[in-house]
Amino acid sequence: MSEPVVPAGPEEGPPPTDADGSAPDTLSATERTRLRRFPEHGSHRPADLYAVLDAGFVCHLGIVVDGSPMVVPTSYGRDGDVLYLHGSVASRSLRAAKQSVEACVTVTHIDGVVLARSVFEHAINYRCAMVYGRPEVLTDLEQKRRGLRAISDQVAPGQWGYARMPTDEELAVTTVLRMTLDECSVKIRGGPPHDGDLPDAELDIWAGELPMRMVRLDLVADPTLRSGIPAPGHLSNGRPAPGTASVADVSHGNPERA
Repeated sequence: MSEPVVPAGPEEGPPPTDADGSAPDTLSATERTRLRRFPEHGSHRPADLYAVLDAGFVCHLGIVVDGSPMVVPTSYGRDGDVLYLHGSVASRSLRAAKQSVEACVTVTHIDGVVLARSVFEHAINYRCAMVYGRPEVLTDLEQKRRGLRAISDQVAPGQWGYARMPTDEELAVTTVLRMTLDECSVKIRGGPPHDGDLPDAELDIWAGELPMRMVRLDLVADPTLRSGIPAPGHLSNGRPAPGTASVADVSHGNPERA
């Protein structure tokens, strides 16, 4: 597996450490995280796990509700070795999590489509992390605040200190889940198609990669916004979310600046 090139993201707390205080070199494999298909694309480095998680802000939470699987998208934030998930108290899937059921959180980034000489060899370049565990529904207001700040800092860095803070009443009707990063797997696919040394390489068929990026567009003000209120610098000059590139960067061939 080639070294993934991923943007750094927010890190509100320290990564997990071994008993001697040093950062662990590998993720502990379990039956659920052991990669059986294309294990060469897998990574057991915590740094790769953090990089994949920090490069996004939307995950998919899979959980069993009333005996049936349910997968819902939601925002998240990483704080050291803890993942916080946001959701409404009206969500059936998050209410079910109060029963301490098993869940799986998946974060995936699409980096491009791989076009080979044959359809059989087509592929997708991606970075993916899967987190297993039992989500804890936070009830303490200060813990909720910590979780919401981690989510806010991941979705729009700088916004937490700019916008009005949530009140206790608002926190009471907001569901925040907390999951530890104890059982995780990482898989990354990058590079060109794999048929360059196969007989199909003799065919007169173009092959290569179609890179993809999430593009950040210009800000659009609320129509009801009072005149004279400029956009804050962390939005107008910064990057409102990890893993995004501006139109200017993409047009000038600098998507890695995101």
